[in-house]
Amino acid sequence: MAVNRHSQRQTAYRTENVYVHGNTARRLEVVENPRQEPEKKVSSRTRKNRARMLHMNVGTVITMAAAMVAAGLILTWYLTLQSDITNSIKHIAALESTLNELKMTNDENYSRINNSIDLEEIKRVAIQELGMRYAEEGQIITYNGEGRDYVRQKGDIPD
Repeated sequence: MAVNRHSQRQTAYRTENVYVHGNTARRLEVVENPRQEPEKKVSSRTRKNRARMLHMNVGTVITMAAAMVAAGLILTWYLTLQSDITNSIKHIAALESTLNELKMTNDENYSRINNSIDLEEIKRVAIQELGMRYAEEGQIITYNGEGRDYVRQKGDIPD
C-alpha cells in the first residue's frame, strides 16, 4: 500500500539555528560556557581574615547565643503584648455592644413609662383625694439667686 506524502502531517520548527522536521525529539548537545572568569588574586591579608572568620572563639559563640536568646525573649514578649492588645480590643467591643443594648433597653423603658403617664389622672387624684389646690395670688414668691450655688435661709418661709 502506497502512502501519500501529502496526507502525512509534516511539521517544522526552528530551535537555535537548527531545523527540526517531524515529531521526534533530538538530543541536546551540552556546550560548556567558553567564558570562564579567571580567578582573582587574593592577598595574604584577605586570606588570613577569611581564615580568622571561619574559626570563631568561645566568646563570640557565647555572645551570639546570648543575642539570639535575648532576641527570642523580646519577640515572645512582643507577641504576648500583641495578643493582649487584640484580646482587650475584642473585650472592649463586647462591652460596647452590651452598653448599646442596655441603653436601647433603657430608652425603650423610659419611653414606655412616659407614654403610660396620664397627667389628668394625676391632677384628679391630687385635687380630689389629697386635697391639693392651685396656688393663690401672693403665695408664690420668686427669688433671684444671682448665680450662687446655694441659698441661705435667714427666716421662715410664710404659709
